[in-house]
Amino acid sequence: MRPFEPQPWTAPPAPALAGPFEVNDRLGQARLIPVGDEGPEDVVVDAQGFAYTGTHDGHVLRIDPSGSVSPFAEVGGRPLGLELHGEDLLVCNADLGLQLVSPSGAVKPLLDGFDGEKFLLTNNASVASDGTIYFTVSSARWSLEVYVNDLLEGHPTGRAFARAPDGSLRVCVDQLLFANGVALDAAQQSVFVAETGKYRVHRHWLAGPKAGQTERFLDNLPGFPDNLSFDAGVLWVALASPRQKLVDFMGPRGWLRKLSYRLPDALKPAPVRHGIVLGYDESGRLVHNLQASSGKVAITTGARFFDGSLYVGSLSEPHVAVLKL
Repeated sequence: MRPFEPQPWTAPPAPALAGPFEVNDRLGQARLIPVGDEGPEDVVVDAQGFAYTGTHDGHVLRIDPSGSVSPFAEVGGRPLGLELHGEDLLVCNADLGLQLVSPSGAVKPLLDGFDGEKFLLTNNASVASDGTIYFTVSSARWSLEVYVNDLLEGHPTGRAFARAPDGSLRVCVDQLLFANGVALDAAQQSVFVAETGKYRVHRHWLAGPKAGQTERFLDNLPGFPDNLSFDAGVLWVALASPRQKLVDFMGPRGWLRKLSYRLPDALKPAPVRHGIVLGYDESGRLVHNLQASSGKVAITTGARFFDGSLYVGSLSEPHVAVLKL
């Protein structure tokens, strides 16, 4: 068993769910589409309005515009982030790396490691118009099954990579505490990367005078940022759970985190059933505050805007939520 070696970190005081983050139940008004399994963690929608999502049993499902759900592919492992890649579907498989799924449902492995090291937790991606894939590997120490250990331990081993069309691979951003969502901006001049464990979203510049530089775009968020997507000038940030006072209190106290690590999973900190999706413009101004204070939509891990509706995924729920905006 890997030794648990907590690294202290003191979080800034959490912003209250008030003012710009005022509690509401707008997201709780969403229509729920049951998918027949747990954990449709991310959703992507093609030009014809067909939505795709992956569940915990290793399947990718297709949802037609009427809401009918059908099997699309069996990818094995645990599919997380999904993106369109030409005619194919790109799957970030937590256990197996990057995969491509053809329109017929045939699965092809694309990439599962870097410099001789297997990826432990491939998470989310964004695909540029030239075919470059920007994606995250959340941790070099812990797999998805024990992802809470990564957040508790506090070692910043997450990375964001770029895979060029010729197959070459480079690190864009490293030393992230649970690297997560990825989204290119409208002009593809920069890529946004979520750092779940420190409540941040970074912006890594790909072109222009800041090319190669990484800056904080959003800091001290009121929850744990998960998947990102960008559409029509809005960066959609799904927060899997609001912040928890206990987690922040444990941050600088290694002994307390060691104690928590030894507890049964049922007694470790867990996400709160309060869905939150925030939308920001490219200047970092909050333009959407969508919450489900009722818990009807919860553990919100992905949000995707298409044709006037927001499709919201969840790591643990048995449905995709669709909210008309």
